[in-house]
Amino acid sequence: MHYPIIRHHGARDGVTGSCHQLHMNAASSLLIDCGLFQGDDAGAAYTAGANRLTIEFSVATVKALVVTHVHIDHVGRTPYVPAAGFDGPILCSEPSAKLLPIVLDDAFKLGISRDQAQVERYLKRVEQHLVPLPYQHWFTLVESDELIARIRLQRAGHILGSAYVEIDLTYPESGDNKRVVFSGDFSAHHAPLLMPPVAPERADILMLESTYGDRLHEDGVSRRQRLEAVIERALQDQDTVLIHAFSIGRTQELRYELGEIIHSQSQAPADAAAAADARTQLNTSNWPELTITLDSPLAHRFTEAYRELQPYWNQEAREQVAAGRDPMVFYNLITIDSHADHVAVVNHLTQTAHSAIVIAGGGMCAGGRIVNYLKAMLGDARHNVLFVGYQAKGTSGQIIQQYGPKGGYVELDGERYDIRAGITSIGGYSAHADQQGLVDFVTGMKEWPTEIRVVHGEERAKAELAASLKKTYRQHHDEITILATHTGQ
Repeated sequence: MHYPIIRHHGARDGVTGSCHQLHMNAASSLLIDCGLFQGDDAGAAYTAGANRLTIEFSVATVKALVVTHVHIDHVGRTPYVPAAGFDGPILCSEPSAKLLPIVLDDAFKLGISRDQAQVERYLKRVEQHLVPLPYQHWFTLVESDELIARIRLQRAGHILGSAYVEIDLTYPESGDNKRVVFSGDFSAHHAPLLMPPVAPERADILMLESTYGDRLHEDGVSRRQRLEAVIERALQDQDTVLIHAFSIGRTQELRYELGEIIHSQSQAPADAAAAADARTQLNTSNWPELTITLDSPLAHRFTEAYRELQPYWNQEAREQVAAGRDPMVFYNLITIDSHADHVAVVNHLTQTAHSAIVIAGGGMCAGGRIVNYLKAMLGDARHNVLFVGYQAKGTSGQIIQQYGPKGGYVELDGERYDIRAGITSIGGYSAHADQQGLVDFVTGMKEWPTEIRVVHGEERAKAELAASLKKTYRQHHDEITILATHTGQ
């Protein structure tokens, strides 16, 4: 049998449940991520006969589990890998090692048990296996007469701690060498707080995500202008803007962006009368007086962890801190922790005409505090829902995003809710690279891959990305094998 061989245990037909196994030889394999299935992907997993938490494949040859980043669709099943018999290291970046226990603590309490002793045992099992790796550091996993396997993590620009994975495989008996790269979730644009990724020098085989493989994002300037415009309209109409957000990554970027907008609005002109006159001429509202509510205890925990990881921020953000301004803190930001306060805010915004921005936990609107806001406000045209991230097929967020502008409805917790609120999407805030960014990641290598496996995307996204890559290779007269993976591959 010719090695390496790749098997896909998740995110081959959709964008959740990421889990890929690299068989390096007959005795040794490597697991890249082990995430939770969501939306239609979860239904497909059940249909296939597997519990969404079950490890349905053998881990007998797995030498290590590599975590590319700590989003739940990449790490949600991680604790079940040791339970299935795995006793090796869980490799991740140093920031991810700090963030992963927070993610798993929340996931365990929501999905399994709130018993603190059981939670602590669960987390201890994972932490005993964690091996944090510095970026750009080669880690030797296997060294034998048959195989030398080394692993290196590089910044992926998706969220803090995210990484793409380089695996260097040498077979001493034949002298063959293969370089395999797993992109994980990858972002090519300059995201707030994050250092930009750099393409690897080479890859023989590339596993490439394709979440947005069929479209192009807005640039940073356009996305900020659209964010301001959406909020300006809401302020003028005394409306509320609801923003769903993943507790880690997107929430911190939004805090950064909103802080920048409010800071710039507060700076000029300094004279109060001139400021009021300027707002009148521009037909804008008073941003510095706007209430921004962050309603997600988990996001608050992550933000505190982000602050402790400032050495991993980009230069611009670190310079702001050095100048005495925390880029994620502004005086009109209110954080909500208790459930009672959460209920009070929902009731207040539902019953009064009050301009506000609410960032609530629940990235795909299938759970978390955003659901209570949606139940209370979707039927009222005074409110607006702003989507700033990918919504997996079959999730509540995807249904609202697709059918809301058509006057449709969505079912939340088994009840039907008509959608009369305004629905807006801003693609430029996605933490995933668009088609051009993904192609640039490939062409940025000195030695382009001869085989690319397109994963982590819907069928159209995978097909269009594959077509774009083939066109690029033809223009450079290079040969390429592209596999847009399907079930069973």
